[in-house]
Amino acid sequence: MLSEKDKESIQNAYRQFLNGRELKARYGQKLMIAAIARALGGIERNGAGERDHGKTDGQHICVVEAGTGTGKTVSYLLAAIPMAIAHDKTLVVSTATVALQEQIINKDLPELIRHSGLKFEVSLAKGRGRYMCLSKLDQLLTELTSSGVGASMALYEDEKPQVDDVGIKLYREMADQLATGSWDGDRDNWKDTIEGEDWSRVTTDHRQCSGRRCPHVGTCSFFRARESLGKSRVIVANHDLLLADLALGGGAILPSPEESIYVLDEAHHLPDKALNHFAHHSRVGATTGWLDQANKNLSQLLGEIGDGAELDRAGEELPALFTAAKQKLEMAWPLLEDLCEFDEDRRGGAGGGPGRSARHRFEGGVVPESLMQLADQLREDFDEMEALLGKMVQVAQRMMEDAHSPVPIVDLERWYPVLGSWHGRAEANLELWANYSREDQGSVPQARWVTLVDWGGSFDFEVCSSPILAGKTLEYSLWRRCYGAVLTSATLTALGRFDRLKMRAGTPDNASYEIVPSPFDFSRAELRVPRDAVEANNADLHTDAVIEALPGLLSDNGEGGSGGALVLFASRRQMETVYESLPGTWRNRILMQGQQSRQQLLDSHKKSVDSGGHSVLFGLASFAEGLDLPGDYCRQVVIAKLPFAVPDDPIEAALAEWIEAKGGNPFMQITVPDAALKLVQACGRLLRTERDSGVITLLDRRIVTKRYGRAMLDSLPPFRRMIN
Repeated sequence: MLSEKDKESIQNAYRQFLNGRELKARYGQKLMIAAIARALGGIERNGAGERDHGKTDGQHICVVEAGTGTGKTVSYLLAAIPMAIAHDKTLVVSTATVALQEQIINKDLPELIRHSGLKFEVSLAKGRGRYMCLSKLDQLLTELTSSGVGASMALYEDEKPQVDDVGIKLYREMADQLATGSWDGDRDNWKDTIEGEDWSRVTTDHRQCSGRRCPHVGTCSFFRARESLGKSRVIVANHDLLLADLALGGGAILPSPEESIYVLDEAHHLPDKALNHFAHHSRVGATTGWLDQANKNLSQLLGEIGDGAELDRAGEELPALFTAAKQKLEMAWPLLEDLCEFDEDRRGGAGGGPGRSARHRFEGGVVPESLMQLADQLREDFDEMEALLGKMVQVAQRMMEDAHSPVPIVDLERWYPVLGSWHGRAEANLELWANYSREDQGSVPQARWVTLVDWGGSFDFEVCSSPILAGKTLEYSLWRRCYGAVLTSATLTALGRFDRLKMRAGTPDNASYEIVPSPFDFSRAELRVPRDAVEANNADLHTDAVIEALPGLLSDNGEGGSGGALVLFASRRQMETVYESLPGTWRNRILMQGQQSRQQLLDSHKKSVDSGGHSVLFGLASFAEGLDLPGDYCRQVVIAKLPFAVPDDPIEAALAEWIEAKGGNPFMQITVPDAALKLVQACGRLLRTERDSGVITLLDRRIVTKRYGRAMLDSLPPFRRMIN
């Protein structure tokens, strides 16, 4: 039970916060604070202050769906921070997007500290990949100065083009700003957008980073940021970093799960991010090229950092393994061509014909015997290679710590990232081919597929595997281990139930599940399904109907016609066809996704509306979530069709196949709930504040004619309806 002391602490903090901000209490906010406080306050502990697993099995998890306008961030911070302080745990707030992460660290938490009376330290946690590696920057500039092109850079940057004059200028400016203290080495704090290709040359990962052995560790941006984590009560992270920490066993980057209370904001993204994180993939041609290049560079590596002992002995065994693995991958090429059906046009980069795909999925995750046997041989080669490279990395680490090392530290610094990169690639290939070399154990199969990808004007095979559900992984690595957790989002239910989340995220049945109402008056919005709307399963007829309907809808003189409008499409092809088919006078008002960056489109849209004009945004699925256009910026949302997923995702296809094999109905168990959730998100673009109003028009008659349509309608907020 929540103690009176904890209850009073939360109530006082909430009261002070409201008074300090001159705000009134929100009903939904109070419900959310109470639900979180009950769940975290009800955690029973043993004498060591640890959660008693036998008495709180699943009850330490709180799942809260809270609609837009509830004030979710303030709710979970005010409820969870006092509980973290009382139970002497670290609160880890994890988001799906950098934008929300920055909002919490730069706006919400400072306001809470200023007005609530709560005292605590805060840190921002990002992965190594967001920070400059001083060692890499130093080496890159040295090589660019001496030779114009980074010579050793090519040893492990085998798939990146050479640095041009613009890149050289960028790297020199980075070094200057680091030296003067005007930049802290954080990619997100650089004055301009840095292209991924440019950034990748001067950042690192845990494989290539020599850690405390690096001579730059005292001024390292990453380690400076990491040092503050151990002193903070509240850490703001993101889902990718959290999952990376769990993959390393938990407690490697962030505090251990047992000592943490997690708040997972935008929690509906967590299952997909977990699937991406635990997937395996490797490109056959690129890996063959890397093995060949590594074999050529190995003698130079040993010549410069050879120790005459362990490192040399391990290195001497590598050429045979590099050659053997390369030969087997060359055998994989014709085998994959024979086993997989691809559209021939894809190989020339011309695009595939109708009904064909540049992807081949192995049904049921079952790999043909011939490929399984070759995968087992590759597993053996990469297993030995990974072990040898791992040993070489350890020897190099010891030499970097040894003041009497026979190898100059400058040479070790130069070659250590190369060894780390090789080790990482060997490990990734080991995991992939080990996955392909064995049959699935347990009831849930893996998804396995091969994708044809462009590679230097030709093509390459990318061999992939992934779990089809993240639930079990999250259950064992997070839910069972953590002291407590809160999952929240505006969209966690599908068709009014939490079943979809439970299946995909593995949250326990006996967790606390709450739906907190939005403060919005949904009667200020009207949902329309026009009489002449057609069923979108007839693609050409539906596209023609959308083209005919849009001018009349968007030029309506009613409230939906004023200000800005948002038109959401389920496919780029339909969006572009509709755009090109509209009269030129309409195209001049339309800003279409893909024409400019997202931010440029939004800026242009707002500028047009602010000047009293009409502006229409055309967007795809990414515009149906997270787009905040309050007031006149969005008076009308038009949804071209029900947002059913295109049935070409190999993981979703494998999941549907598995459900059907168990006697289930994948359409009703997966497709409809997923579409219902996306429809709620799309409709949520209209009302962004309590004063907003407008019209949502759905141009897909299936919401009325199909049996599942009623359930999807009932899952929407209580808009006024005009459905003919």
